[in-house]
Amino acid sequence: MKLLLYDFLCFHFQENGVANGGVYKRPFNESFEQAPMYVAVLTFVGFGVGTLFGYLRDFLRACGLQKCVGATEREEQKDFVPLYQDFENFYTRNLYMRIRDNWNRPICSVPGPKFDLMERVSDDYNWTFRFTGRTVKDIINMGSYNYLGFAETEPNALKTVKAELCKYGTGTCSTRQEMGNLDKHVELEKMVARFLGVEASLTFGMGFATNSMNIPALVGKVSGHIKE
Repeated sequence: MKLLLYDFLCFHFQENGVANGGVYKRPFNESFEQAPMYVAVLTFVGFGVGTLFGYLRDFLRACGLQKCVGATEREEQKDFVPLYQDFENFYTRNLYMRIRDNWNRPICSVPGPKFDLMERVSDDYNWTFRFTGRTVKDIINMGSYNYLGFAETEPNALKTVKAELCKYGTGTCSTRQEMGNLDKHVELEKMVARFLGVEASLTFGMGFATNSMNIPALVGKVSGHIKE
């Protein structure tokens, strides 16, 4: 049987030298909005200025003119192998640690168009954070895994979610190698195959699961060929 691995990308397999999924043989024309030249220039200038100041700060630290605050690992980390080396270490030390509080912000509400943030502060230059107990309300959600809005609190939607959770459990969000195969998986794969006009398909919940758990089971580590 010819299989189509369908996730964010489609991986084509061959049987007897013939590739499946003929629908993908036609050319795809994608167009993207071209960024203005000044945006590109200012972006590179920003990176250049940040890098220049980073090297300047490293020089001042080496001369003893600046105290190594956010650039110094904590004592508990001294016995571990460094997580970053070379330029990664430079970037983490001089750029990322200074603005780390902008990422991985914990929320305490439904991830809808707006959500509530748990306020946090750092006492050691963004190495660690502590919560203040205060909640920041109605923050605009600029990026979330709630792609289809299923995390909203619409009453009828919640009834459906509750019924399906009682029937299938929360394990449906995990990989089938861990929680087993369900009828919904089979139904989805039949729908995808019918939509694409192929014999069969395999669906995965996320791209990382495809890469880390399924491709290694099919492709050899050294040769890169499909296992028989």
